[in-house]
Amino acid sequence: MVTTTLCNKNALLRKGMTVLLMTVFSVFFSVSAQAQNNRLESIAVSKGVAGETVVRFTLQAALPAAPAGFAIVAPPRVALDFPGVINGTGESRKAIDDDVLRSVNLVQVGDRVRAVLNLNKSQQFKTSLDGRTVVVSLSGQTQSLAEAASQTEQRFAETKPGTAQHSLVDVDFRRGANGEGLVVVDLSDSATGVNIYQQGKQLVVDFIQTNLPTNLARRLDVNDFGTPVSSVDTMQQGNRTRMIIEPKGLWEHSAYQTDKRLTVEVKEVIEDPNKLTQGSRPVWKGDKLSLNFQNVEVRSVLQVLADFTSLNIITSDTVQGNLTLRLKDIPWDQALDIIMKTKDLDMRKDGSVIRIAPRAELALVEAQAAKARSEMEDMEPLQTEMFQLNYQKAENVKQLLSESTQKFLSRRGTAQAETRTNILMVTDTTKRLEDVRALIQKIDITVRQVLIEARIVVATDGFSRQLGVRFGTQSGFGIGGNYRVGQTGSLTTQPTVTVDKDGSTTRETKTPTPFEIASRSVNGAGYPGYSDAGGLITNLPVANPAGQIALTILNIASGNLINLELSALEADHRGKVVSSPRVITADNQKAVIEQGTEVPYVTPGSSDSPATVEFKKAVLRLDVTPQITPDNRIIMNVEIRKDSVGQRVQLGGGFEVPSIDTKNVATQIAVGNGDTAVIGGIFEEEVLNDVDKVPVLGDIPLLGYLFKTTGRQSHKTELLVFLTPRIVKDSVNAVR
Repeated sequence: MVTTTLCNKNALLRKGMTVLLMTVFSVFFSVSAQAQNNRLESIAVSKGVAGETVVRFTLQAALPAAPAGFAIVAPPRVALDFPGVINGTGESRKAIDDDVLRSVNLVQVGDRVRAVLNLNKSQQFKTSLDGRTVVVSLSGQTQSLAEAASQTEQRFAETKPGTAQHSLVDVDFRRGANGEGLVVVDLSDSATGVNIYQQGKQLVVDFIQTNLPTNLARRLDVNDFGTPVSSVDTMQQGNRTRMIIEPKGLWEHSAYQTDKRLTVEVKEVIEDPNKLTQGSRPVWKGDKLSLNFQNVEVRSVLQVLADFTSLNIITSDTVQGNLTLRLKDIPWDQALDIIMKTKDLDMRKDGSVIRIAPRAELALVEAQAAKARSEMEDMEPLQTEMFQLNYQKAENVKQLLSESTQKFLSRRGTAQAETRTNILMVTDTTKRLEDVRALIQKIDITVRQVLIEARIVVATDGFSRQLGVRFGTQSGFGIGGNYRVGQTGSLTTQPTVTVDKDGSTTRETKTPTPFEIASRSVNGAGYPGYSDAGGLITNLPVANPAGQIALTILNIASGNLINLELSALEADHRGKVVSSPRVITADNQKAVIEQGTEVPYVTPGSSDSPATVEFKKAVLRLDVTPQITPDNRIIMNVEIRKDSVGQRVQLGGGFEVPSIDTKNVATQIAVGNGDTAVIGGIFEEEVLNDVDKVPVLGDIPLLGYLFKTTGRQSHKTELLVFLTPRIVKDSVNAVR
């Protein structure tokens, strides 16, 4: 009996537990089914009494509260989140024919549906519940967008109302790979509200309801990092933490948050005058969206982007992990780039299909594919093809193909050159032979030629003027009737002369008096062999003058004599030497042309070796290497020399060597076809003023010109180099 009773009790206990478990599971599944069965059934759009646009979302079951939403100004959008709802309409985009509402996008994210209302212009919205229908009313703006922007704070990430106080964990600064400044902030939790805006020349970051530890309230001087950021100040202001970033120069900023880490990037902008807008960021062209996810799977976020863009995105099974992401009003392709950078992902696009996987996985797949192609190439049969070369040498092309760094041939490929007929024989796979054929078509072409004409002009302009004077006086007067006093230019002014005495054959030597000299000069007789140079006070004539004027004044009664001779020379020299060397050469080939003389000279020898004759060049030389650009301009490396024989330098032992006067120009220029450029010029001017005079007397105004000779010389030399390149056109008429 006891045993039976225990058995009955155990049976009753098992039965009761079974009933209890069935009850619990039925309640759980009914709740789950109720949560999962609530779905969005339809969307209807109509006009309200006041003319507003009314959008009605009909669900299978009523929601406990109106869905939360937010609005975007540019582009104008309104986003609503329906928690615990699945999309049962069977479509992800619904076009609307309305003056305010353009379309509605439906995106499934986990256990909720996000409805994005694409507007034609910004609208105010209001949500309400009408049974199992969610009513959204869109009305026009009551104020301008500028006023709304000034009254509404634009926030990077919204904080949840009623949440607890947050705090900063760490503030760090880094230099990016391209020289950008990265301010990295670690937050206590991912729900911290962040507001980023530009104030004057500063960038301000406000952390809403966030405490700042004492050790982080500091100033970071980051000038030494070499970024556009000079300093970062972090301080506590009331119930928020404020960070002030001080950039320098022209800059732009961006910000993104992943999990608990916020990164603010400040990048230098290099101004380009040809661009209407300045910026160094990539050009994102996708439609703008906002993403606000906390601890959501990466695959779900990628699915949201796929639904939003209607792209075919294939996500690898190895893409795992969760992500907290807050992005506001950015293009979708930029959002995709941020997600891939955060999770070290990469993508490959094949037509309209995008494949997303970890970078290492894609690299491994591509390496395996390359290895498979290489193995297939090793199994492919070889073929031999002969190429007749026209302009290239077969030996040069063979070396190009056989070089290991070029990889034109496979491991089994070979190339042989037949120099007599200039034929290249290549043995390789069909694909490699096609590559060789394409290469030969590119390089086996005629080389374009350039005709370079240079004009070297040496112009000289010389002027000289000289003025000289010979001046002398002779006078005589008596003292007491017994003495005669005369004035001459020196103590031996009057040399003695031999004359006939009284007309007889007897000759005598005497010093003629000034009266006798003057009288004989007037009569034209003079004294043979007599020169009155010794009687001059100044003797400063011009050598080889162009003209002379002489004046003699004689007073016979007193015996006074004045001699004055003026000599002058004025010369004007002008000359021009034009040298015009011409040379034709192929593209990227150096050409040299020179013309002139080699000057011989003898160098002294020694006891062991005799004297030798050596030569120095005095030539006109043109070195040029042209390069033809795709737009038919010509870049030239030019060197021009214009040498001439100068003075000879005397050496010991009667030897002398010539000096070379050289003029040299070396430069690189770009000139249009047929245009002329002046590539250099040398101008020299030499001015000489010479004065030879008698001290003191030559400085007397006006009268001083009788005691000095003056000369002025001016010499100018100018060198100009003109260069004209012309592309030689191929002959139109072929040789028949």
